[in-house]
Amino acid sequence: MPANKTQPTDASVEQFLASIESESRREDCIALAALMEKAAKSPARMWGSGIVGVGVHRYKYESGREGETCAVGFGSRKDAISIYGLHGAGEASGLLAKLGKHKTGKGCLYVARMSDIDAKVLEKMIAAATKVRASG
Repeated sequence: MPANKTQPTDASVEQFLASIESESRREDCIALAALMEKAAKSPARMWGSGIVGVGVHRYKYESGREGETCAVGFGSRKDAISIYGLHGAGEASGLLAKLGKHKTGKGCLYVARMSDIDAKVLEKMIAAATKVRASG
């Protein structure tokens, strides 16, 4: 079976965040990384070349495929910050209505700017998700 494309790396989170061209997006991502570390009580690390994540989520599908990814993570994309690992994670799902302006996708939460959302609600969502998903 092929390995998961998104593996943890030793790349610097700080260097990755510093490389984000848009100053406002860079500041939002720096704030989000700090919020994730606080909520998860875990240091952020790079997963692949473009995802900042905390914790480890080990999974095994019915097909037998298994692997690991970050428990919660985010990537700076063209139009938004994509946050991964919050869907279907216990209490985190119930907090979406209180979060503020966001969009959801199949497995992501999309936020244009951190100022569009309630950071305290997001912190609760991250904490809840990492409790459910973190296994390492």
